[in-house]
Amino acid sequence: MGSPVLLLLLALLSAVTKAKVFGRCDLARVLQEEGLDGYGGYSLANWLCMAFYVSTFNTAAQSIKADSSADYGIFQISSQLWCTDDRSPSDNGCRVACRDLLSSNITDDIICAKRIVRNPQGMNAWEGWAMHCKGRDLSEWVEGCDL
Repeated sequence: MGSPVLLLLLALLSAVTKAKVFGRCDLARVLQEEGLDGYGGYSLANWLCMAFYVSTFNTAAQSIKADSSADYGIFQISSQLWCTDDRSPSDNGCRVACRDLLSSNITDDIICAKRIVRNPQGMNAWEGWAMHCKGRDLSEWVEGCDL
């Protein structure tokens, strides 16, 4: 009986370790390397500000909405429009499983975010960006990052 419990614990621990909370400058470097600085007309500081306000740089962030859809990952990507999960129907515009947006590898999150920002509403798709970042001086987000 002890070994199945141990296996379950190990599985849970490995799932937890696959997530990551980025430091601001570490995330800035990754986003810059992946071509987000200037992408869609938005500076790297805009992307950092948005990621902070929607997930506090946590790749495992997940929030369930009243309509039973959910937002996933460091960019809080919606299951209703952009990824597919078992909770709600989805347009799956990014052709990705929502659970794949929860790992420390954020390449798929970045690809999807690029797809989202190409829509006419741009970064307004993220309420956190519209409320906290839009139209503000965001230079502090990249300050001291040695990019």
